[in-house]
Amino acid sequence: MNKLSSLLINIISLVLIVTVLSSCNEEVEDAQTIPQTEDKVKLAIFESMKEWYFWTDQLPETINVSQYSSNDVLLDGIIHKPLDRWSYLTTQDAFYKAFTGQNAGHGFGWGLDENEHLYILFVYDASPAGKDGWKRGWRVLEINNKPISQYKTASGYDFQIGPNTPGLTNSFKFKLPDGSETVRTIDKQDYQSNSVLLKTVFESGNKKIGYWVYNSFRASPNAQPANSMSFEVDETFNYFESKQINELIIDLRYNGGGSIAVTQQILNYLVPSAANGGLMYTNTHNLKKANQNNSATFAKKGQLNLPRLFIITSRSSASASELLINVLEPYMEVILIGANTYGKPVGSFPLSSYNRTLRENNVELVPITFSIANRNGRAEYFDGFPVHVAAADDPSKNWGDPTERRFKAAIDYIITGAPISHGGRMLTYQPHWEMIDDFRGLLKEFPAY
Repeated sequence: MNKLSSLLINIISLVLIVTVLSSCNEEVEDAQTIPQTEDKVKLAIFESMKEWYFWTDQLPETINVSQYSSNDVLLDGIIHKPLDRWSYLTTQDAFYKAFTGQNAGHGFGWGLDENEHLYILFVYDASPAGKDGWKRGWRVLEINNKPISQYKTASGYDFQIGPNTPGLTNSFKFKLPDGSETVRTIDKQDYQSNSVLLKTVFESGNKKIGYWVYNSFRASPNAQPANSMSFEVDETFNYFESKQINELIIDLRYNGGGSIAVTQQILNYLVPSAANGGLMYTNTHNLKKANQNNSATFAKKGQLNLPRLFIITSRSSASASELLINVLEPYMEVILIGANTYGKPVGSFPLSSYNRTLRENNVELVPITFSIANRNGRAEYFDGFPVHVAAADDPSKNWGDPTERRFKAAIDYIITGAPISHGGRMLTYQPHWEMIDDFRGLLKEFPAY
């Protein structure tokens, strides 16, 4: 072999070695990129929590983020467990869609009566269930050819109908109020939910009683600025004003909360005229963010000037539902009927806009960041608001049925001027499993299947 050939072989060999080493290095870098990116996001979560979390003094000073297997595991590992049942992670798009009612799923809720019969609680009009004609009061006998009893667990029920992914199909056998049975098979789809399930007016003597079933404090998708107001709310109060109501029952029994801006919109319609310009609430952040503390005042809307308000509640009434109660109590008589509320006197807002790493990785962090006090300074009700009149849910009856227990209790109070005790187990029955127990994070605020 001549010197030239030997030199060429050596050059080729060197090129191959360099290429192989370069490829190996790229593989090493690629392998390291994923955990490095994951750890960067985890660190961003922890740093954002240290900055904004309401209970920031309860967080560890430092953590090794690589020891946590996921973002959710990290968040769950550092939150203030004795009080925090709500901080969560999602995506920016999912957060916006949830707060504007852009859902995916079958589009209904269900729950148990005192005999542990499962009933449809509510149905969204434009959802697959709504389009199929489902109604509150339908009893569910079977799910995917299995009786309800087979889904019972030690802690509640696991109905195994899958995630809210479009295209997923389930079959349901119902017993209808007239005694007939029907089997319905529907898939899960994207749909726009309605927050107002019913608005109507009943008359009794000189009483014109408005009844409003309001299921979530959601903004209209095309409202500006985003998440700011609900067109459904304006339509509802315009309707009640046109009917000249002098009593109002708001049914929040399944309302897990939502937008504070929409809550303010409703409060401004409900508050008596004399409270115009008065203090609505103050909110308090952690000591690092004391400069974010602020207050809101009433700007009276519409012509309603009610001296009192009846609100139907349950353990599924949370967050913005409780804010509505707390804010109004210093200004008017608020009578709660049903079961005690959930107990969430604190609030959240998304933090990705304050952290580039979260924003660029489409991670939306929504931890508890503030508490809200009413005019009298009441800011803690972690055990919920107690009711004035106890009445169990009656899911076998449709909305507005005069024999439905909670609605009847409110009507009886209005007509007689005092609470009426109907006696029996049905007054105080509280199911050991409720729909709100089946959801976590973002979906806990807007639970639906």
